[in-house]
Amino acid sequence: MTAIAELVALLAPGKVVTDPEVADSYARDRTFLEPGKPLAVVLAETRDDVVAVLGWATTHRVPVVPRGAGTGLAGGATATEGCVVLALHKMTAITELSPADEIAVVEPGVITADLDRAAREHGLMYAPDPSSYEISTIGGNLATNAGGLRCVKYGVTRDSALGLEVVLADGRVLNTGRRTVKGVTGYDLTGLFVGSEGTLGVITAATVRLRRAPLIYPATIAAEFGSPRDAAAAVAAIIAAGCQPSLLEMLDRNTLQAIDDWKNIGLEPSTRAMLIAQSDAADGPAVSERMSELCTANGASFVAVSSSVQEAEELIGIRRMAYPAKERMGKCLVEDVCVPRSSLPYMIEKIEAIAVRHDVRIATVAHAGDGNLHPVFTFDHGLAEPPPNVWAAADEVFRETLAAGGTLTGEHGVGLLKQRWLSLEAGPTAKELHHGIKQVFDPLGILNPGKAI
Repeated sequence: MTAIAELVALLAPGKVVTDPEVADSYARDRTFLEPGKPLAVVLAETRDDVVAVLGWATTHRVPVVPRGAGTGLAGGATATEGCVVLALHKMTAITELSPADEIAVVEPGVITADLDRAAREHGLMYAPDPSSYEISTIGGNLATNAGGLRCVKYGVTRDSALGLEVVLADGRVLNTGRRTVKGVTGYDLTGLFVGSEGTLGVITAATVRLRRAPLIYPATIAAEFGSPRDAAAAVAAIIAAGCQPSLLEMLDRNTLQAIDDWKNIGLEPSTRAMLIAQSDAADGPAVSERMSELCTANGASFVAVSSSVQEAEELIGIRRMAYPAKERMGKCLVEDVCVPRSSLPYMIEKIEAIAVRHDVRIATVAHAGDGNLHPVFTFDHGLAEPPPNVWAAADEVFRETLAAGGTLTGEHGVGLLKQRWLSLEAGPTAKELHHGIKQVFDPLGILNPGKAI
């Protein structure tokens, strides 16, 4: 019996896909990267399926690439040659939702927005909300430590992850963390797995923290500026004034132009940047009014404040359209550098200068409240990968980020795309420790090989 025949025999009929064309549809994420050819795809539906696959993979030393919805932007879920893709999107149960404890226990295939909607039926919410929240999964969010629009107030996925059920490379099941808000027993293994990009184990369940949902839909403001620097100055003023926004996003001219070309949002020729902000505090309307005043004081040419839930959702919708609008312009090299908030104006100006110097189109959005910028380098749809000037521009953006005290990735992960720059941030000692940790959890190196570290 061949190894693949043995795998087929281990699982229920239909769970192992070997047809090359079907398997190829599971081999890619949202990047331009050309994946390797997987031996098979396993459509896991239970933890026992994952245990069986990893036990088999250890026996036969076959690499395994875990996959959620395939919305990753760093190549972390792209198939490697001769691997088995372990697809977890069918594991969609919310097995528990406790309003009393403000927690939920979920499988990795649960769509992020679906968990939030389920929580809101009980007056709660799930705080992390990446722009892909309607299609991305909790498992993928955990794998990359995703952030999102509300991270300025509520933090990233790690801040909402209390405990995990993880299947290790050899098929053993590990439970980490707790159901309580506090807990310091042993090392923080939950925090270690969150953001590990499937290189240490496969998450099959998560206990996550829920928050109290605002009693009314937050008032939303949209402010237009004649320059990104003015918009960044408004961000600094909003934070310094103690407004504590629950959302504070910035879009540059190229991003707004891409959205306008697609959806005709009525973009004014003089608008070079836009801020979108919310406050979900009890005095949210008053805070929103204060943020509007601060935008005006820092050069905003126009400020709109939503007067209804529909208007608020439309303004937030502009931000959520940013990435699909850029995909219409060409293939995208998407980055997510993060700098200290005080360095935000500096980085915005550097990115604009780098785009001119290398003759590259860069469209940038930012989780401005926490200094996380997403410069997106677009290039021709007909090219297999970015041309040299795009790589050179990206290299310069990364180096300027590190020089400003920042990091290569705030929430997308290293995946494959950032491998070439990893040594700029992680020195030899850190690299040695990372590989030592990998050796402990995955001594055969079969879990998502070549990714993250």
